[in-house]
Amino acid sequence: MSTRRDFIKKSAIASAGIAIGGLGFSSKSYGRIRGSNDRVQLAILGFSDRFKDTLGPCVLNHANNLNFEFVSVCDLWSIRREAGLKWVLDKTGHKINSAINTDELWKQKPDAVIISTADFQHALLAAEAVRAGCDVYCEKPFAETMDDANFALKAVKETGRVLQVGSQRRSGPNYQAAHDYIQSGKFGKIVGVEMTWNVNQPGRWRRPALVSTIKEKDTDWKRFLMNRPFEEWDPRKYLEYRLFWPYSSGIPGQWMAHQIDTVHWFSHLNYPRSVAANGGIYLWNDGRKNYDSMTAVFDYGSAENPADGFEVIYSSRQTNSAGETKEVYFSNGGKLDLSTNKITSEGGLSERYAKEMGMKSFLLDEMSLPDIKVETGASMGGDPLTSLHMRNWMECIRNRNPKTNAPVEAGYNHSVANIMCTAALRTGQKVVFDPKTKQVMAGNKVFKY
Repeated sequence: MSTRRDFIKKSAIASAGIAIGGLGFSSKSYGRIRGSNDRVQLAILGFSDRFKDTLGPCVLNHANNLNFEFVSVCDLWSIRREAGLKWVLDKTGHKINSAINTDELWKQKPDAVIISTADFQHALLAAEAVRAGCDVYCEKPFAETMDDANFALKAVKETGRVLQVGSQRRSGPNYQAAHDYIQSGKFGKIVGVEMTWNVNQPGRWRRPALVSTIKEKDTDWKRFLMNRPFEEWDPRKYLEYRLFWPYSSGIPGQWMAHQIDTVHWFSHLNYPRSVAANGGIYLWNDGRKNYDSMTAVFDYGSAENPADGFEVIYSSRQTNSAGETKEVYFSNGGKLDLSTNKITSEGGLSERYAKEMGMKSFLLDEMSLPDIKVETGASMGGDPLTSLHMRNWMECIRNRNPKTNAPVEAGYNHSVANIMCTAALRTGQKVVFDPKTKQVMAGNKVFKY
């Protein structure tokens, strides 16, 4: 049986082993990787702010070492296509191809693609990409409807391509140590989880300057809509899609997707048993349809034993940032707090109250989870956690290992939870997932849009 000292030692080794800059690999090791002399040709699908500021720089952190190169940028909007070409030229000194849509892109036969398009397009484009023979880095949320999630899951499983969902917490040494600690049994049974994500940003997901300049003739509105119901051109829904259902669920798909994924990962449960939720547009009445504040209660546990479970309380507001981002796991012995990276006995069963019932006290030993360590002199772009996550995907492509840190199943499962939450918010009903039909049920009806 491992001890607390063993756990701390293992965590420290793990943290050191994936410190950014070194990451535990030597230059000689790449020569032994199958296909390491073949340059991986990488395409950009959706030249978004997320790609420009984070995903792209994270690729460049490792591109030379792992022999990757950008070869094409695909975006429906001509302005962003041109911006993507310029970005790659400025960053690498190389001119690359462009594609006005995915029909053109797949003819160029890239080896891999990074998808950072509108939320509702992720799953369908991932399915297209793997069918075209590409490995995929797919931003979260993976899907916003169960039909899209089921369609993409089938495509990825049938093709066996390497897919990484952009749930970068799964590549963080603190989160990996938290998972191992909970699964070791030392934490005890999870009895509750509290999560928040609060900001005070009236401009969050707004693009007023771009909305005023974009012209329908410079893009492809019908192709943008994909399988969503047709409506007339609306530049806000094209550029500020995160404010409008069914192009995005807003808070559930953008923020909750990251946090609820850790619940599935840590507990080894695939999706909630039920979800109830409420919310509204309480302040930012700017024409949006997705809520600026919400609270959801998730019930997790086995279907066979209703008493064997725990509750997740998730709240988020865009109207006041107090509390910021929080992820706290509770057991009968204390708590694991991923906002502080501390495990403490706070709230645990003290000897006084245990003795009253003829029980033994249960208090967790205090310890710290490892932090991400950036080596001195390392040239990093983007953010360290996403850089680790991107490297994991690139390594898996090199090794032809489909089991990335955040494989397609992780994306599918967080999508189930997100869609359940969205259904509860939009219908006001308690929502469940039917594993036979693979659909989210609000009352007796399948939730669509």
